[in-house]
Amino acid sequence: MVALVSQENMVTPTLVSRTGRHLQRYSKHGSRQVVGCIPYRYKSREGGSLVGEKEVEVLVISSQKGKGLLFPKGGWEMDESIIAAAVRETMEEAGVRGTIEKQLGKWSFKSKSQDAVYEGYMFPLLVIEQLENWPEKNVRERHWMNVREAREKCQHGWMKEALDVLVNRIASKEGDRPSL
Repeated sequence: MVALVSQENMVTPTLVSRTGRHLQRYSKHGSRQVVGCIPYRYKSREGGSLVGEKEVEVLVISSQKGKGLLFPKGGWEMDESIIAAAVRETMEEAGVRGTIEKQLGKWSFKSKSQDAVYEGYMFPLLVIEQLENWPEKNVRERHWMNVREAREKCQHGWMKEALDVLVNRIASKEGDRPSL
């Protein structure tokens, strides 16, 4: 696990989300750039036969524009690093903070609501703190679930691919074989 710990990773909770797109980043091809995290934690398995046997849970949030579930993500703005943007979006939409890890990858995808192509960058975020109040508390629900459930319920194929990368990364960690 590569933990990127710096001052920009630790965002002070604010009760207001950033709005507008005047600082939005676009690729040289004109694709809007978005960043997000897959928040996860380890849960001790009930009835586990091995001491310290753990299960991975991921946090999904409800979509503002529909009934589906997804991982927190949003626009990467000109005045912030990619890591700061991912941490900010995760705190605004899901109300969690933690340790951001090495990028899972970059995906190109077409918007479901607009005729536009996006570039999405995703990071794992090992959750350390779950806030009682967060900026989008009144417009989103958050749900902890196991990886299988999250994969079934996540509405975006590219996010499911990012989840698969995370699962493979966790499973390949030497000496750490959590249940997925």
